[in-house]
Amino acid sequence: MREVYKTGQKLQIVSAIKSNDSVTLRRIYTSNYPKVETLVLKNNGTKDHAKDIFQEAFLAVWQNVKQDKFIPQNESSINGYLYTIAKNKWMDVLRSQGYKKTVIASQLSYFEIKDGENNGIDDDILKDKRLEDVMLAFKDLGDACKSILRMFYFEKKSMNLIAEELKLDSASTRNKKYRCMQKLRQIALKNN
Repeated sequence: MREVYKTGQKLQIVSAIKSNDSVTLRRIYTSNYPKVETLVLKNNGTKDHAKDIFQEAFLAVWQNVKQDKFIPQNESSINGYLYTIAKNKWMDVLRSQGYKKTVIASQLSYFEIKDGENNGIDDDILKDKRLEDVMLAFKDLGDACKSILRMFYFEKKSMNLIAEELKLDSASTRNKKYRCMQKLRQIALKNN
């Protein structure tokens, strides 16, 4: 089977993936996992993080090939694509871990009071206005985002507990929370 891939015949690798050829999928999985594990471990992650990220990336590649969203030229292009997806997913996780357990309006960059910005208006009034902007933006979020942010910031639940309640792995839950915070910021900026 190895000779098939060396010829660069993309149709054969695509059909092997689409037909769930276990030999091909296993080879792709086992040959790529060590690189992703090294990436995650060198960037503040654990082996469990690496497994979660790799599985998510592997599934994304598998689905994208099956749905013709990605048509690999050869196994090397699959390897590069898989690594890139895993790297991006890990970057999302790293970014999401920077959020604190509470939302304090003055700590968010958009809501920060800067010297000279108040033009004589009391800082407390500005902070109240910005908090009001956040709460209005929160109302415009989708139900899924409201739920995750409410559990994390207001109910003070851990990411692991939220993941269990949502029946997701913790990495996916962190990614969702990060994306929801991004949406909240965009809505608040747009409304202003």
